[in-house]
Amino acid sequence: MTEKMFNIILGSILLFLSSCAVFFYLTEQRAETVASNNPTSHSITPPPSSKPKKTNATPENNPTETEKNTNKKEENNPNKDATSDNGVPEIIWGIDSASETSEEFYACVREHFGDPVVFGRYLGDIEGVSKGLTAKQVKLIHSKGDYILPIYNHFDNATGYENGVSQAKEAIKLASEIGMPKGIAIFADIEPNYPVDSEFIRGWFETISNSQYKSGIYGVFDQEQNLSKAFNEAIEKNQDILENNYIWTAAPNIGITTQAKAPKYTPEAPENSLVWGWQYGIDAESCNIDTNLFKGALVDVLWGP
Repeated sequence: MTEKMFNIILGSILLFLSSCAVFFYLTEQRAETVASNNPTSHSITPPPSSKPKKTNATPENNPTETEKNTNKKEENNPNKDATSDNGVPEIIWGIDSASETSEEFYACVREHFGDPVVFGRYLGDIEGVSKGLTAKQVKLIHSKGDYILPIYNHFDNATGYENGVSQAKEAIKLASEIGMPKGIAIFADIEPNYPVDSEFIRGWFETISNSQYKSGIYGVFDQEQNLSKAFNEAIEKNQDILENNYIWTAAPNIGITTQAKAPKYTPEAPENSLVWGWQYGIDAESCNIDTNLFKGALVDVLWGP
């Protein structure tokens, strides 16, 4: 092949390629023009979701009645800065009464004093002295979210070991008859005018402690009172009394108050004892109650809802 012929062939190829390029360019421009003039070309808006919108009306943001009552009790508690291991405020307010528990009674307490967490009530009737706790009253107290502190007061002489044993057995019987569960503390009511000695305390404690229940003692534990002296003598003979008996003291007595004006927790009782309750005011003119403060940990051995 001569050089002339090669140049002719090469020129023809380049001309063909140039023609193809022009053709494809014109075709692409025409397609873009048609597309830009097409009125049916538009974006599609997705349909609205059929799922309901979320609201704040959840159980977490709408507390139950029980939670509302609990919050109210805590708001009215002047000793609410700390909590016990069980989640209850470290110090809680409560009442005790010898009167029959009813809706009217609760209404009186809430109107004049506050909303108790602990409610001290008596085991068994004593005519002219105290109305005993009934199954109906237990249900009512628990419906309010309150804990029952059981009180035994069927004696007026707190002397003698055998007497302590006998009274403890009667307390256990009354508690069992009303259906009180195991592990609850029963408090022997030793009034300041009762004769008392260490043997009664030992008999009471050792009998209750060997049952399904726990031992508690109520009284004026002022260091000058015979009760405090008898208690200290009892622990010399049985150290377990100091470590495992719950004390609900009525010393000092500073007078009835409302829940909102309750004092700081400053009870008087034997050193190193489990003084977990303080009846700081007695004989309210309204509602027939006494006012108290308790350590929150005490509810673990009270009859709860």
